Amino acid sequence: MKIYLLAGYATLALYALACMYLAPPHIGPWAGLAIGATYLIVVWFVGGLYLSPVLHLGIAHRSLDYKEWFIKTLTVANNLFGVYINPVTWVNRHRLHHRFSDHDGDPNKLASDGFWRTLYLCVLPYECRADLAKDEILKSWPFRMVAHPAFCVGAQLSNFGLLWFLVGSLPFAAAMWLGMRVFALWINMIQNFWTHDRRFGYRRYDDERDNAMNLGEWLPVTSTFSACLQNNHHHFPGLLRLSHHESEYDFGFEVAKLLKRFGLVQATKRGEEIPTEVPLNSLDF
Repeated sequence: MKIYLLAGYATLALYALACMYLAPPHIGPWAGLAIGATYLIVVWFVGGLYLSPVLHLGIAHRSLDYKEWFIKTLTVANNLFGVYINPVTWVNRHRLHHRFSDHDGDPNKLASDGFWRTLYLCVLPYECRADLAKDEILKSWPFRMVAHPAFCVGAQLSNFGLLWFLVGSLPFAAAMWLGMRVFALWINMIQNFWTHDRRFGYRRYDDERDNAMNLGEWLPVTSTFSACLQNNHHHFPGLLRLSHHESEYDFGFEVAKLLKRFGLVQATKRGEEIPTEVPLNSLDF
């Protein structure tokens, strides 16, 4: 089994065991597992919606137009109850990542950074040398509120306290809260390390300017909402669809289509234009 898959499945297995072992007696191990799984799935899915169609495709790349009430509500909800991600700094870092990918100026990872250095950078990334996040939506009061350091600290303390109150056990709450963040760290490593090391995955486009790779297995594609199809995405960052062939599994694209059915998003001209190099007959959006 490939190392990134082993790490991902091991993280989920250890999370499950911790939930079963630390569940209080009145809940029991199997109910503890069910509660832990529900918490992880809900927090992961809301966070994935927030990152993929909202921050990534909606704001950073302008591939999707969105209802403002939806994007603002999701931003506040995720950062209040889930894993905190500063929307302003994330958009800025992501745009700089595309501009300088794997080279000096990339705030996520340099080509020479190994596993442990990249793991450290997931928590404390390189300093950004420019401000590319000047979008009007980022200046709105929900985004400015969420981006404030006091909100970050207060929200994480309060959502841990709420989880503790709901399950009635400090160890059980801590296992779920910390375990979810360890899983989020693995997701971050998929995007920043394993998809930027040429020893892993495959390349559809032989781009020499960066080390972006595609990881096509079910777990990384689902967990990252398809953000692990990095070689595709780096070659054509404006395209809404990160899969560039019908054979490529694309969970994030399916979620985007679901949001469209509910009238929450629609493709921009930039997002729906299929480049001639991409072997797709239609966008199917």
